[in-house]
Amino acid sequence: MKRCIIQLIKQSIDTSSFEVIVVSDGPDQQTQAMVEEIAEKGIIHLKFIAPDSKNGPAYARNIGWLAAKGELIAFTDDDCLPNEDWLKTILENYRGEELIAYSGHTIVPISKRPHDFEANTAKLQDADFITANCACTKKALIEIGGFDMRFKLAWREDSDLEFKLIERQIPIIKLDKAYVVHPVRRFPWAVSIKEQRKVIYDALLFKKYPKLYRQKISKHTAWNYYLVLLFTLSFIYGSLYSLPYLAAASLCIVLALIVNFAWKRTKNADRSFKHIIEMLVTSLVIPYVAIYWKTYGALKFRVLLL
Repeated sequence: MKRCIIQLIKQSIDTSSFEVIVVSDGPDQQTQAMVEEIAEKGIIHLKFIAPDSKNGPAYARNIGWLAAKGELIAFTDDDCLPNEDWLKTILENYRGEELIAYSGHTIVPISKRPHDFEANTAKLQDADFITANCACTKKALIEIGGFDMRFKLAWREDSDLEFKLIERQIPIIKLDKAYVVHPVRRFPWAVSIKEQRKVIYDALLFKKYPKLYRQKISKHTAWNYYLVLLFTLSFIYGSLYSLPYLAAASLCIVLALIVNFAWKRTKNADRSFKHIIEMLVTSLVIPYVAIYWKTYGALKFRVLLL
């Protein structure tokens, strides 16, 4: 957070021409103290807001833009490092339009042989629209109703905002020179298993915008996970009913699918023994966990998403 604020202080436009609103997802006394300490120095208009409880990033961002005084709202994340000309580039392209949005360029520094989590985070560089680097007029945000607060995790809430803008035919201008650096945050071993919970919100996004979801998120169903589950059930059936050939064949297919999955994840990634073991273990678990959370999301939001 502190590094992000320092980069905002270094912006090439006068700091008196913009305000920075930091919204915490729930109480955070340590961050609040740090923000207030910087604000007291008077070198930048800095404000800290924290709701009484955790409600997710969509809720927090709504609080932030509603509290903003300006006509143009720029979003970034607390771990991002905006380029010194970030705001200047946005302002130079703004012509006073009431309904307009901008999408900047995001750089994710990763290793030459990245961890699986690094490689997944690096996909942000190719995203059309992410809230780590975008801007909208306040009137545009009012027009589309801001962020959908049903998105409780940092996942798909930015795509939902983009799809709202597209649906209302509000222009989204790409600004490659308005860039931020998005470092990969620290992650624990087997983090990819925990990450599967996010697919709950794929179901919500698909329910709201089925055509745009298929165009911009996922054109086809990923059947490999379902094949793993199908042949796992076949293996269990063969084992329970004394059908050794069926059980053996099903087990071989499951293992082949999992090894192939793990290979794809390590093909251009870290080849260390620790990472390979992690990929094998998580590849064994992910198909079942992903299907569980996708099914949970489909039931929660009452939509069929395979």
